Amino acid sequence: MTRLVYFAWVRERIGRGEEDLELPAGVLTAGDLIAYLATLGEEYAEALKVPEAIRVAVNQEHIDHDEPIAGADEIGLFPPMTGG
Repeated sequence: MTRLVYFAWVRERIGRGEEDLELPAGVLTAGDLIAYLATLGEEYAEALKVPEAIRVAVNQEHIDHDEPIAGADEIGLFPPMTGG
C-alpha cells in the first residue's frame, strides 16, 4: 500500500485529502502514477487533466515525472506553487 496525499486544488477536485492505494505493477514513475490515477474516475481525471501541471513529492522530496516511485511510503500530488 502506498499513502497518497493530495494538496490544494488537487485535493478539492478529487474530493479527499489522502488515501492508501495498492498500485499496479506497471506504475513505476511519477508520470505513470498520474496517468493511472486519472483512470480512477471523473474526479481524478478532472484533477489530473493537465499532468505536466502536477508536482510530485516522494517521501517529502520533489521528483520529476520520469523518476521512479518504488519504495515510496508517501507520495504527495499538488499544483505548482505560486508566491507573492
